[in-house]
Amino acid sequence: MTSIDPNAKSQPAWRRIARLTVLPDNLGWLGGLMLGLGFLLCLGVFLWFFCRIEPGSGEIAVLIHKTGDDLPPGAIIATDPQQKGIQFNVLSEGRYFRDPYAWGWKIARITDIPAGKLGVLTRLYGQEPPPGQIVVEGDCNQARPDDQKGVIATVLRPGKYRINPYACQVELFDAIAIRPGAVGVVTSLVGKDVLTGDLPPAARNTYLVSDGLKGVVARTLDPGVYYLNPYVYNVVEVTLQSQRFVLGGDDAISFLTLDGFNVDIEGTIEFSIERNQAALLTHQVGDMDDVLKKLILPRARGFSRIEGSKHPAINFIVGETRQKFQDNLEQHLRTQAGHWGVAIRSVLIRNIVTPDAISSVIRDREVSVQNARKFEQQIEQARSLAELTRQEMLAQQNQEKVAAETARIQAVIQAEQDLAVRITAANRELEVARLENQAAAAQAEAILAKAQAERDVIALSNKAQADVIATQTRAFKTGLNLARYAFYQKIGPRIVSLLGSDTPDSFGGLFQPYLSKEARP
Repeated sequence: MTSIDPNAKSQPAWRRIARLTVLPDNLGWLGGLMLGLGFLLCLGVFLWFFCRIEPGSGEIAVLIHKTGDDLPPGAIIATDPQQKGIQFNVLSEGRYFRDPYAWGWKIARITDIPAGKLGVLTRLYGQEPPPGQIVVEGDCNQARPDDQKGVIATVLRPGKYRINPYACQVELFDAIAIRPGAVGVVTSLVGKDVLTGDLPPAARNTYLVSDGLKGVVARTLDPGVYYLNPYVYNVVEVTLQSQRFVLGGDDAISFLTLDGFNVDIEGTIEFSIERNQAALLTHQVGDMDDVLKKLILPRARGFSRIEGSKHPAINFIVGETRQKFQDNLEQHLRTQAGHWGVAIRSVLIRNIVTPDAISSVIRDREVSVQNARKFEQQIEQARSLAELTRQEMLAQQNQEKVAAETARIQAVIQAEQDLAVRITAANRELEVARLENQAAAAQAEAILAKAQAERDVIALSNKAQADVIATQTRAFKTGLNLARYAFYQKIGPRIVSLLGSDTPDSFGGLFQPYLSKEARP
C-alpha cells in the first residue's frame, strides 16, 4: 500500500516522487534496475529543464522565494534568504539549480551605463524618508535594515552593474560637460534651507551658500566632465569668453544733443565675465542676455543721454568729441560693470548718425576743411622734401669734407711714419759704419802689433845669428876660416858626387885634365 505523508507539500518534488514510487513484490531485480534507471533519467530531465537557472552574457537572474517567512507589512524586497518574496541579491552569469517548488526566478538585463551618461538610482524598498526629503544615502549593492526609499545621492558612472530592477530603479542622464573657456555654476538642491532659524544671520543673508546648504554654491566647476546627481545639483554652464554685442538698428543708442537734434550711435561692445564672480553674477543677474540687458545696455544708454546732451550735434560729426565720447563711455562701463564681475574689453563707436538737415552741410564744410588741410599738408610735404634735399646735400658735403680731411690726416701720418722709418734706418747704418770703423781700427792696430812683433823677432833672430857668427869667428880666428869651415861643411857630403862624374859638363869634369891617369877613375 502507498502511504501519503500529510507534510509532503513542504518537501522537494523529487522526494515526493520517490515516496510515491513503490515497487511491486512480483518484479525481479531486473525490473527494479530498469525502474531505477528510468527514475534517474526522469530526475535528470526534471533538474535540467525545470530546476536549471542559466543567465546568459549581460543578464542576471532575480530569485523569488515561494516558501519561508512572510515579509513585514509594506515590504516588497526580502532582505533575508529565509523570507518569502523577491530576493535582494541576484545571480550573475553562470549556471545554477534551484527547486522550482521553493524558488521562482526571472531573467533581466544588467544595467549598462554608456559613456557620457550617468545613472541615478531610486530605491523602491525601505523605510519612508522624513517629510520633504527626496534624496537618501547609501547604495544598491547591499540591503540594510535602515535603508530609506527615495533617490540615492550616489550616481552610477559608465559601466555595467548587476542591480535588482525590483529593488532599485535606474534613470539615465547626460553627464555634465563644461567646455573650455567656461565654468559651471552649481546650485545645491538639497541641504539645509538658508531661511531656517537654526542658522546664524550671517549665513542667512548671503547670495552664495557653503557646503551642506541649499542654494548657489560659491565654488565653480572647471572645464571637464562631471557626474553629478541632477536631483542633488543643478549646473549651469557660464562662458568666460569675450562676448560681442553690436549696437545697431533697434539696439542703437539714441539721445538728444544740446541743440535738440536726435543722434544715433552704432558700434560694438565686447565684454566677458570674471571667473571669481561668475556664480554670484549668475545668481543675482542671470545669463549673458540678462547681463547685457540689465547691466551693460542701461548704463551705456544712461551715460550717452547725459553726456550727449552736453554737446551740439556738430561736435559728433567733426572734431575730437567722438573719440573722447568713446573713451569716456568705455571708462564709465568698466567702472560700473566691474563691481558686478563684468569685464569690459573694448567699446568701439563705428558710426554716429545725425539728421540729414545738418549732416550734409557740415559734411560739405568738413570736406572743404579736409581738402584745405590736405593742400596744407602737401605744401608742408614739399617744404619738408626741400629741407630734406638740403640736408642731404649738406650731409654729402660734410661727408666729402670728412673724407678729404681723413685722407690728409692719413697722408701726414704716412709721411711721419716713413720719416721715422728712414731716420731709424740711417741711424742703424751710422751705427754699423761706426762699428765697422772701430773694427778696422782695431784690425790695423793688430796688424801693426803683429808687424812690430815680427820685426822684433827678426831683429832678435839676426842678433842671435850675429852673436853666433861672432863667437865662431873668434873661435876660428878669422872670418875666412869660418867661411871655409862653412863651405867645407856644405860641400863635404857631396864632394864624391861632384868630383866623381867624368862627364865634361859636370863639375868633376873640370878637374879631369889635371889629374893623373892613376887618379882618374
